[in-house]
Amino acid sequence: MTEKKMSSSRRSHLKSLMLSIAKDLLEEEEKEQVIEKRRYMSENCPPVSMPRTMQELQELCREVHHQIDKADEERYDLEMKVGKSNKEIDDLKIKVQDVMGKFKKPVLKKVRMSADAMLKALLGSKHTVNLDLRANLKQVKKEVKEEDKELRDVGDWRKNIEDKSGMDGRKKMFEAEA
Repeated sequence: MTEKKMSSSRRSHLKSLMLSIAKDLLEEEEKEQVIEKRRYMSENCPPVSMPRTMQELQELCREVHHQIDKADEERYDLEMKVGKSNKEIDDLKIKVQDVMGKFKKPVLKKVRMSADAMLKALLGSKHTVNLDLRANLKQVKKEVKEEDKELRDVGDWRKNIEDKSGMDGRKKMFEAEA
């Protein structure tokens, strides 16, 4: 049961016929769209008659403003409906992924970033503050206490231990305390 292959000339002839039919259909569709647009415009947008007095002109402006407000309300309502439906679609997609259990966690790469670079990435061009933490630290002068001076003046600790070793050292410790 071998399939019969079409010759290249027949294939190109059929292709050209299909393209010509598609071209005719597209032209007809464009004509229908133009006719539909004209019909819609004639129904919804009557021809404007230019008023001759100031009062008629003001009345025309009021009507136009009223129509604009109506169109804005409809647009806003439609935007809200689309936003709600998009959110519902996203929620349902997440539920489907949870049920299917085929959610893959993306592998995250380690990126070394400074705090400034991270804030610039998150906030964009809004971030101009430099995060130099050392600049904000309080400067403290170190006061030298008398006890610290005495500890430093003691000198070499080895001499101190040698002096206190043995009975002589114990005797000196008792004499110093008394």
